[in-house]
Amino acid sequence: MAERRPHRPLSDPRVAMPMRGPQDRVGDFDEVSLGLSLAAAQHEAERCRLCTRSPCVDGCPVGIDIPRFIAALMDGDLDRAHAVISERNALPAVCGRVCAMDEQCERLCILEKRHDSVAIGSLERFVGDWRRANPVEATAPSPNAATTAGRVAVVGSGPAGLTAAQDLAKMGYEVTVFEALHRPGGVLVYGIPRFRLPLDVIDEEIQNITRLGVQIRTNHVVGRTTSLDRLCSEFDAVFLATGAGLPIFLGIPGESLVGVYSGNEFLMRVNLMGAHRFPESDTPVRTGHRVVVVGGGDTSLDCARTALRLGADVSLLYRRSRELMPCRSEEIDHAIEEGVDLQCETTPVRIVGDGRVAAVECTRLGPGAPDASGRASPVPVPGSEFTIDCDTVIIAIGFGVNPTVSRSAPDLRVDERGVVWTDEHLATSKRGVFAGGDLATGGATVILAVAQGRRAAKSIDAYLSGRHHDLAVSAAPWLSTPTPPVGLI
Repeated sequence: MAERRPHRPLSDPRVAMPMRGPQDRVGDFDEVSLGLSLAAAQHEAERCRLCTRSPCVDGCPVGIDIPRFIAALMDGDLDRAHAVISERNALPAVCGRVCAMDEQCERLCILEKRHDSVAIGSLERFVGDWRRANPVEATAPSPNAATTAGRVAVVGSGPAGLTAAQDLAKMGYEVTVFEALHRPGGVLVYGIPRFRLPLDVIDEEIQNITRLGVQIRTNHVVGRTTSLDRLCSEFDAVFLATGAGLPIFLGIPGESLVGVYSGNEFLMRVNLMGAHRFPESDTPVRTGHRVVVVGGGDTSLDCARTALRLGADVSLLYRRSRELMPCRSEEIDHAIEEGVDLQCETTPVRIVGDGRVAAVECTRLGPGAPDASGRASPVPVPGSEFTIDCDTVIIAIGFGVNPTVSRSAPDLRVDERGVVWTDEHLATSKRGVFAGGDLATGGATVILAVAQGRRAAKSIDAYLSGRHHDLAVSAAPWLSTPTPPVGLI
């Protein structure tokens, strides 16, 4: 092993991620961020103090041992660096691209108090991409590798489902993943544009999982083409990870006009069905000359930047200030660089048109009384009304839970939002059925879904192997009563 490289001075600047120029990138769907070289990654790693008490680890939802993987990177031992990350995260090349590091691990970096935090996300991406370029053959465990082998069905192939499938396969379980769409990946494929997360990155991470023996069956809609009860009869346990794909609208006049999309539909048409290549593809998407996107999260930015690449002028309306936008600040910068017209403290009140969208009537907003979160509720400013002429409106203000499975299983308890009830072990009200990811949280981030997948795999293993010493599963509701006690949701 090479001698460890020395730490750089605290005041040394953070190594910037190389990017394609705005004018170059808006003309295609190729990736914007280019990734670090080995020299640049090690140069950035030298800024890390390798803290014994590591607050950055506390900020990571899956608890990656960040100082240990960075130390391996500093030493030039990239195999070890990848192994450390993979102990906790099945999708390092994905999460290194799309996780909100600035709100998680990097925010708690000790350098953040006076200097720039270590670029942990960029380093994780580098290690993930290095493994993609230098693959090792993954082999499925022996059928006798687990103390008690079993068969597990995973419903949904997004980050939670894929993570659970990988962990369970490593434990020796026979895992089958059921995916409703025609290709696996869930929200990674349909909800995140290729300029942020290339398809080959997703496919290679999935291949690493299928090499462990995991089977993925596409075009299987549990709740339609097969039932949850049937899965329960054919498998020893089931993990539900169907995500939050139900669109939410504003409830304003004109949302039924032609030319109004939900953010989910718009991104799915382009990302999954190749609508930007129509008529080469079978699915069209029409943006026209002017597009208005409503929302302030990552999905709204993805819609706005996608519409730009389809040739439209784009305005993005958000009801609060830029500082309160619930998306990565980097994505806001990228959108503005590319030409998105960001209009904060603004909301639409009506979409107008004669059958098809012609304009959006808007009003400016000011601070009102605090809401439940303690933030000032936006209220209309009298006399601030104005109109934006447009051809398309995309509503990207959030998603509800996919109801397909729960509606077909009346003994699966859900709350008023359709979120599936789970106990602390992610066990549902239906015996042998577990749930996680956005289905059980109501919508979160990729890395939080990964964390839920890992928790579910541990709970399923404890349930199937009869080991109760590390999880209090003997007291879990699904072992004693058909439905959870009243008052737990």
